[in-house]
Amino acid sequence: MLRGPAALVMIVVATVFWIVAVPLWLARGVALQHRFALIVAGVIVLVPAGYALAVLQPNQVLAALILVWVADTAAYFVGRKWGRHKLAPSISPGKTWEGAWGGLAAAVAYAIICGTFLLGPVGWLALVVAAALLTAISIVGDLFESAAKRQAGVKDSGTLLPGHGGIMDRIDSATAVLPVAALLLTR
Repeated sequence: MLRGPAALVMIVVATVFWIVAVPLWLARGVALQHRFALIVAGVIVLVPAGYALAVLQPNQVLAALILVWVADTAAYFVGRKWGRHKLAPSISPGKTWEGAWGGLAAAVAYAIICGTFLLGPVGWLALVVAAALLTAISIVGDLFESAAKRQAGVKDSGTLLPGHGGIMDRIDSATAVLPVAALLLTR
């Protein structure tokens, strides 16, 4: 449960950030001259995600993270096999529209399976819509982190996980999805 109006405002601001501000920012280009905006964005990325981890039930956190992992894994394999049309070549040249659609399909399948087992055969429609929204936001989160790294001129966001693009590459989609999941799942 979100605790107090300040928490709700924080989660709503993060949701608007991921749904409206980041896509517009990506379309304009994330640039180093936006240093103050990048610092503010860093706070908006990390603080609401951490708060969402604190307020969501453990099974809700796990469900959201599995959704991100299913979508990301499916996008990778579908994009690698059938990817022909670049999603955002100047930001992340390896990502394709086919991969994005494959990730979305896998996330929807995951939502249908979870919904069927948890809510029964007619209760999963809301989960499918939420899964589609969260998958789109996970892609935006991934692209945003890639754009920030590209503008900073670094390949990896750290050395903690060598060969994996750094720790932010492991959590970029989750930091985007968790606050929105908290908004959807808590009242």
